[in-house]
Amino acid sequence: MTCDLCTLLAAPPVGAVIWEDAQLAVVAVDEPGYPGFTRVVWKAHVKEMTDLAPAERAHVMAAVWAVETAQRAVLAPHKVNLASFGNMTPHVHWHVIPRYTDDAHFPNPTWGARQRDAAPGALQARAALLPRLHAAIVDQLNELHHA
Repeated sequence: MTCDLCTLLAAPPVGAVIWEDAQLAVVAVDEPGYPGFTRVVWKAHVKEMTDLAPAERAHVMAAVWAVETAQRAVLAPHKVNLASFGNMTPHVHWHVIPRYTDDAHFPNPTWGARQRDAAPGALQARAALLPRLHAAIVDQLNELHHA
């Protein structure tokens, strides 16, 4: 069985990896309806968070919180959704998704029933902030990494 995340990390699309260290990668998700959607992916193929040592788990969560901090500072979402499922891809990873009351699914989860069409102008404005968001993520993680 091929792991989609192992495949992605082996040859990521140009610009997909925002930041990485020896243990994890922070990846921009190409989801036009959700600018800023980011994944924190453990590099080794590990199925559950509890398969990681406590320090490794702390490292993953510190990265998740750094991404959330950057999203809140740059994108000012109404809410940030954090999720770790792995039902389809049993590889430790976290989804960090900025949410807005005008997004297509709000208040439902992004995989839930569509509530409306997202306003193209709002999506374009948020997408225009992605370079700033990615720079803020790098700053947050570099600060954490050097602390």
